[in-house]
This record gives sequence, structure tokens and C-alpha cells, in this order.
Amino acid sequence: MLITDLTVNLPLLLLSFALTVASGCALVASPGDSARLEQQVTGAELAFAKTMADRDHAAFSSFVSEEAVFISGGKPVRGKQAITADWKKFYASPRAPFSWKPDLVEVLPSGTLAYSTGPVANPDGKIFARFNSIWRLEAPGVWRVIFDSGSDVCNCPKP
Repeated sequence: MLITDLTVNLPLLLLSFALTVASGCALVASPGDSARLEQQVTGAELAFAKTMADRDHAAFSSFVSEEAVFISGGKPVRGKQAITADWKKFYASPRAPFSWKPDLVEVLPSGTLAYSTGPVANPDGKIFARFNSIWRLEAPGVWRVIFDSGSDVCNCPKP
């Protein structure tokens, strides 16, 4: 009975396998797509940073995913509403308390997740930290931050 069922369903199984393999291949970005995706994420990160320079908290909020987690002071802040409320203090004064820009962006071959990192500078341009952000491509084709954290920069001697 099992062999008969397998024989009858073999074409369906082969079609299912072929579609699975084909869909997996479609999720891998070509080298040209990878460069384009890295440019998209770099552009999103630069626009995200510009919200600080422009003192535009509402624009900042538009880059944060609903389910994002930002690590602030070593503690997680969960969800867009809590994150934007927490970051409102950074937008309160007329002068931005810091700025950031990416110096490395990497995108997964699937083209749906990306990592960005770079220096964070005080208003005088002195680098005091590095940021690390994870971006996700969300509908309708918009990159949003899902994880964000930073670390202090140490002018320590190299080992």
C-alpha cells in the first residue's frame, strides 16, 4: 500500500522538491544585488542618522521596527513605542548630542537582514563609541532597525 501511494504521489513530491529548491535559489542575492542592497542599507542608515542632525524625532521613529530592541545603558528597551519615548531626550535640545555614520554594511544573501556599524561622535567630532545595528527589510520594501546597541571606544594600547 505504501509503495502504491508513493508511486501515485511521486510526481507531486518531485514538483514540491523542485519548487523548494527553486525558491531557495531565489532567496540568494546575486553579486550585483548584494551591492545594491548594501547601498540601500547604507542609505537607510545615513538617513536614520540625519534625523538626529535635523532634530526630527518623528523621522527617527519611522526607521524603528515595531518589534525592535535597542540596548540602552546595558538594558534592553523593547518595542518601537518604548524606544522612541526613550530616545526623545536626544532630540530635546537644539544641538544634537551625537552623530553617527556607517563604515561597514553587510547584507545576508537572502537580502532580508543587514548589519551596519560605525563611529559615534560627540558634537565636537570626537569619536566616543561605535554603534551596531541590525536592519530588516519590511513590507513594503522598507529597511527598519530591529536591533541596535553601542559600545564605548577605548584608546587602549594594542596587545
